[in-house]
Amino acid sequence: MIKAEQLCRKFGDTFAVEALSFHVRKGEVMGLLGPNGAGKSTTMKMLTCFLPPSSGEASIAGVSLKDSLEVRRKVGYLPENAPSYSDLDVRSHLKFVGTMHGLQGATLSDRMDEMSRACGLDQVMHRRIDELSKGYRQRVGLAASMLHDPDCLIFDEPTTGLDPNQIVEIRHLIRRLGEKKTVLLSSHVLPEVEAVCDRMMIIDQGRLQVIGTSAELARQAEGESLLHVRFKDAGDALLRLLMQEFPDLEVKAGDAPFSYTLLHPEADIPLAEHLFHAAVASGTVILEMQSQQTSLEDTFRKLTGGDHE
Repeated sequence: MIKAEQLCRKFGDTFAVEALSFHVRKGEVMGLLGPNGAGKSTTMKMLTCFLPPSSGEASIAGVSLKDSLEVRRKVGYLPENAPSYSDLDVRSHLKFVGTMHGLQGATLSDRMDEMSRACGLDQVMHRRIDELSKGYRQRVGLAASMLHDPDCLIFDEPTTGLDPNQIVEIRHLIRRLGEKKTVLLSSHVLPEVEAVCDRMMIIDQGRLQVIGTSAELARQAEGESLLHVRFKDAGDALLRLLMQEFPDLEVKAGDAPFSYTLLHPEADIPLAEHLFHAAVASGTVILEMQSQQTSLEDTFRKLTGGDHE
């Protein structure tokens, strides 16, 4: 649905986005992560035809960005600060946006009612936008971006200014939208991205660092396999068997009696499985065994240099 190949955007001699390539499938929610200045908003502006690429290619639903009018018909875009005509009431604003997308009569009325319900605007449809809270103005922006029923939705920080209950509601809305449409969203709230997105990508300094599910990102960031274990008594025989099988295995004694940390430089090694078989062969009783869990925040910091600050 969204395809980018070697997408670049320069401002003067500086690359804001450099050689960015990725695909987002239909019916998928993709998260776009990166520190401030990483190129997230620039990427979204190129995909929505607000900025032309300096080089490279991209398409939305098979339509090249060069055909900007057709791309805009297929995309619903919500910038970080949702634009609106603040002197209009919500209904008039949505009616204007829908008319600009070519909606008329009963079709326009039905879509306005549907988006009003979906975004929780029923109680404020007759209020001026400049009288609304930031959270409600964000909801108006969401409704306006989806009014023309686009195939692809691109959201830049869609829950900015929302309270916790509203954030949960918008999460559910995005998940429902992702069942039928393609959604690309950026957010600085990592738990939100993890809860909503099927896959995510991390960019830094305009370049793609990694793409995949949360678990795949963690494995690629770790680059090693780590296991914490505690035996009932000394596990010398077990450890000898394991080190014969994996000469690169590093064993560190823990603080508790008969506890160890096992570290192998290859992340894909099924260390726990081999430990279990060695325990059976050596007659060693394992009391505790836990793999090191890498959070999305740890992955983000490692891939963007945040763990060196």
